[in-house]
Amino acid sequence: MIRSSIFASTLVLVAAGTLAGPASARECNGYNTHVLISADVTEPAKGHSLMTFRNHDMNVTDDPKHILNMTMGECTGTMLTTPDGKMSGAGYCLRRDKDGDTQSVDWFWPKGADKGTWKSTGGTGKFAGLEGSGHWMQLAGDGGKMGVNRWTGTCSR
Repeated sequence: MIRSSIFASTLVLVAAGTLAGPASARECNGYNTHVLISADVTEPAKGHSLMTFRNHDMNVTDDPKHILNMTMGECTGTMLTTPDGKMSGAGYCLRRDKDGDTQSVDWFWPKGADKGTWKSTGGTGKFAGLEGSGHWMQLAGDGGKMGVNRWTGTCSR
């Protein structure tokens, strides 16, 4: 469950990175898929689990012409599970498009929540100056090895 949540978080963050073209803020939505590269789980205290992970990630936007459609990269993060079974986590994603321009996102999953938040934190080339934020939630996962997230939000230049 922890790995599924982590991957879900990663996907959401990746999706959050999808931003609109030059104009005022507008709705931006899509899906994020992720595949685990590596994970390390420790139990620093009884009943507490701390997991760090790294995923391959890809955004698929609702609008196939969106500049972040088919951007790919990696996400990293840390998830904490407490004795009550609730999780929280945070991390970062960095994706590239076919031209090598990059876009970065940070993500957060509040303890026990069913969805997390994302925020665009920078970019190069066509992604420079893009802003965006919103929510994400996991739609499907296989126990931590791969998953799919749905993300929604507002994006602008």
